[in-house]
Amino acid sequence: MSLLSLENLGALRGRRVALEGVTATIEAGECVGLIGPNGAGKTTLLRAALGLLPASGHSSLAAMTGAARARAAAWMPQARDIAWPVSVETLIALGRLPWLPRGARLGEADRTAIGAAIARMGLEDYRKRIATRLSGGEQARVLIARALAQDTPLLIADEPIAGLDPASQIATMQVFAGLAREGRSALVSLHDLGLAARHCTRLLMLESGRLVSDGPPAEVLTADNVRRVFAISAFYEATPQGPVFQPMEVVR
Repeated sequence: MSLLSLENLGALRGRRVALEGVTATIEAGECVGLIGPNGAGKTTLLRAALGLLPASGHSSLAAMTGAARARAAAWMPQARDIAWPVSVETLIALGRLPWLPRGARLGEADRTAIGAAIARMGLEDYRKRIATRLSGGEQARVLIARALAQDTPLLIADEPIAGLDPASQIATMQVFAGLAREGRSALVSLHDLGLAARHCTRLLMLESGRLVSDGPPAEVLTADNVRRVFAISAFYEATPQGPVFQPMEVVR
């Protein structure tokens, strides 16, 4: 089942073409990594797909009403500002708003979703702590949990593991991969190509606003692709513990 369909998607940043002619489909059961160097158009693609900025072409999510889109896809932007000194549990509960009639209180299904999100992100001991008093990495985990509590078929996240320690990065990617195994999907922009290779079922590689490669990690992270797009050499090997990808040297 298609959760997101993009057809010839394009967008401008001022007068500059930031995204051009992107066509892709996200199906149920995928953990899709969106990769590319700085300025490649990753954030622009995610925001255009959600209808958060003017774009040409077609996005199935952008064509929905706001209420329908909020039930179809959860969104975690790159910015991680938490404006109010509320408890972690209260902040995560905001993820349930798309499912609540106006003025309604949280029900049993909502509390179950909130509890599941807290457990997935290992935040049981943080429930009553004030979110604004947490470290940056802890706040990132809470915001991921809020998106998980939304319990949508598709989760879209822009650099969700940036600033997390290595254990939290791996655990978070395992969560996204777990969503795919459950039949949901995640579309996640990443700079860590090693984690992308290890945990994603598929990669979309952007270069200068264009989609230049789309497929399983081993087919996208070829020596030629990473040299041309990222200007690096890299080591890639399939091991009994899973694929290992390690950037090696700059080759400009």
